[in-house]
Amino acid sequence: MLTQLHVKNLALIDETEVNFGPGLNILTGETGAGKSILIGSIGAALGQKMNKEMIREGEDSALVELIFQIENEKLAMKLQEMGIDLEDGQLIISRKMQNGRTINRVCGETKTASMIKKISSLVLDIHGQHEHQSLLYADRQLEILDEYGRDHLQGMKDNVRESYKEYRDAEKELSGYQLNEQEREREIAFLNFEINEIDEAGLTAGEDEELEKDYRRMSNGKKIAAALQQVYELTSEQAGEAVGRAVRELSAVTQYDEALTSAENILGDTENLLNDFNREIAGYISSFTFSEEEFYRTEQRLDLINKLKDKYGRTISDILAYRDRQARRLEEMENFAERKAALEKKLAGAEKKLEEQSEALSAERRRYAEELSVQIGQGLQDLNFLSADFEIHFEKAVNYSANGFDEIEFRISTNPGEPLRPLNKVVSGGELSRIMLAIKTLLADKDDTETLIFDEIDAGISGRTAQMVSEKMSRIGRHHQVICITHLPQIAAMADEHFLIEKSVRSGATISEIRELREDESVEELARILGGAEITPAVIENAGEMKRLAAEKKMKLEG
Repeated sequence: MLTQLHVKNLALIDETEVNFGPGLNILTGETGAGKSILIGSIGAALGQKMNKEMIREGEDSALVELIFQIENEKLAMKLQEMGIDLEDGQLIISRKMQNGRTINRVCGETKTASMIKKISSLVLDIHGQHEHQSLLYADRQLEILDEYGRDHLQGMKDNVRESYKEYRDAEKELSGYQLNEQEREREIAFLNFEINEIDEAGLTAGEDEELEKDYRRMSNGKKIAAALQQVYELTSEQAGEAVGRAVRELSAVTQYDEALTSAENILGDTENLLNDFNREIAGYISSFTFSEEEFYRTEQRLDLINKLKDKYGRTISDILAYRDRQARRLEEMENFAERKAALEKKLAGAEKKLEEQSEALSAERRRYAEELSVQIGQGLQDLNFLSADFEIHFEKAVNYSANGFDEIEFRISTNPGEPLRPLNKVVSGGELSRIMLAIKTLLADKDDTETLIFDEIDAGISGRTAQMVSEKMSRIGRHHQVICITHLPQIAAMADEHFLIEKSVRSGATISEIRELREDESVEELARILGGAEITPAVIENAGEMKRLAAEKKMKLEG
């Protein structure tokens, strides 16, 4: 469960720390006090979008830190499989935003936002103010059913998804064979033209690089020849004669001083190197000849290769690879009828496999749908739908999807004698909230999520219905930690832990603070909710009575 929340410099919150307890944790406060900001901070820490405008005015960073105490061994094993090492059973998740960057950490190690979301889905479920509206969408209804039967349906769903991919791949491959005979002949002619054009060029890998070298040499032949002639004259006539004379002069005096021997050797080596260089240059000059015809052939060959590159690829290797692809396509076109028949057979096989697996998945879904419908109906009675009748209606879709072929629709009748109708034709926003609460309760009982958060689940309800919702929330709190924002005294009275969020002004700045209420303070807060602007002794007494009745009700629930 979530044991501690630490928030710093987020929106109206300067810095606050909340220690949540087990059971039903209630958050109340005036409208605009910052209740949703607090719940939003939890969502932000768990990977929801967090922009820089959320940082408190005048600050350059914001921090949210959550500490969970993991008591469920199965959940602890799942986290360990994800590479999360708990310390004394604690899971610590933090998110810091600074200079436009966010840093996510789990137990001190930096993690990606996607990893944070994956972890959060295991430990906590947030039901937002308007999430109940998603019940009106068919895809969300199917998602709820699949989540309810997840342990048995997931493997079948994976098989259907894989079969659907095979079916779509075969369908896509076959779509390339939807040609008439005239189109096929045109494509064959075009493929033959491209293949023959490349084959006639007789390309070899690396040929273009050698041709470019030769072309550069021949196109700059006069410049090369003139430069080499000048170099030869300078090194053989002027430099060569000077070095030779210097060698002779130095040799004549070396006999008088042995210290000059090293210099004589270096100068002698220089003369030899210069002579070798001159012979090399002379040899190159004598062999540096080419005909205009050779230059023309080289130029024409390069032009041909470059034209092929423009059409088929950047390199000769690319051109040859393109040629091989077209040859394979040509073979397919020449064996069009046989290949098409084989693909049609492949598609039929894939469709049959998908059909069978979708049928099996649908049958299993229908079994769980009956079970879920009964349990939702019972849950709705607990939430003051005294005569509600609920069912999950199935239709077969025209086309397959990765989820099979099921299209479902939640239908309800809220009054005796009325026919079952889709939710959007019957229920109000408040009724949708109660239906979602019933569903959330069922799903919570089937998984290992320890903490459930309800942000203003009481929208659109009052009176006896509010009382029944409060009992339902308390009942959930017997098996899960529940954190709930509410405006209704009936729900707030059932709190195991009651927190008040208040807004105040300090040093000219508005801040939101949260604190845990004592029993007497909780009664005062209930009185505020009941009485509004004027809190009379009668209202205080009424709040105290509500608190006592709630305590008795909780004792019965525990019993």
